[in-house]
Amino acid sequence: MKQERITRFIKPEDANQKWYIVDAKDQILGRLAAKVAMVIRGKNKAIFTPNMDTGDFVVIINADKIRMTGKRETQKTYFSHSMYPGGVRIKSFAEVMSKKPEFVFETAVRGMLPKTKLGKKLIKKLKVYAGESHPHSAQKPEVLSF
Repeated sequence: MKQERITRFIKPEDANQKWYIVDAKDQILGRLAAKVAMVIRGKNKAIFTPNMDTGDFVVIINADKIRMTGKRETQKTYFSHSMYPGGVRIKSFAEVMSKKPEFVFETAVRGMLPKTKLGKKLIKKLKVYAGESHPHSAQKPEVLSF
């Protein structure tokens, strides 16, 4: 007798979402962002379903102390356009890190998530803070180290 293969889909309320805290001090931006994106997406769980939100919440602290390898700190640029003629704005990595270090990490993780409605929902599970303090102590986040 042939055994049927059944695909099990998880319900959003059965996902059991946890809160994690990650210290970004002296971590490499891309490597840490890739691991955080997998936790937010839920790929580290056995119940991963591609079209469902089964991931966990992640709080990043010390985002201002993150680093890049090689010449990337001098060569990396962030591009934006105002949609007006001549409205190109290009900022260097060092310039963005001095003003908004949270933006650097959020952009790196956003690029690793799906570019759909699900991706927009998942990026809201990432909380990034430049310093040591964060307002999520009530959620009792567990320390996540890579």
